[in-house]
Amino acid sequence: MKRYWSRLLALVLVVAFGLMGCSGSLDSLTGDYRQDTLAVVNVMKEALDLTPDSPDRAAIQAEARQKINDFSARYQRDNSVSNLSSFTTMRTALNSLAGHYSSYPNRPVPQKLRNRLEQELQRVETALRRGA
Repeated sequence: MKRYWSRLLALVLVVAFGLMGCSGSLDSLTGDYRQDTLAVVNVMKEALDLTPDSPDRAAIQAEARQKINDFSARYQRDNSVSNLSSFTTMRTALNSLAGHYSSYPNRPVPQKLRNRLEQELQRVETALRRGA
């Protein structure tokens, strides 16, 4: 009888953990690469357009950081998008902005970095329109 209960408990635990692993992801992305990339581009543009005295600066920067982390976690090892030019350019832009936020969290984005990021984000949007 004891053996029966231990096997039943093991089966219940396997099913419970299996169902927990199948639950939807908690990130803010949909899973559609094109839509997710455009959403992250829009948040990054919004974060770049902030002035140092914006009242919602901290919230927008936090949202940008969260989107950057979610995008990186979802698509970093996805072989179907890793060779796309939009993905490689997007990763460069994400790394640049995330690096600035990590190193200088209370400082605005310098104009030189802002210009480069705007150019890269424009390239990403163009590549997505082409399907690359």
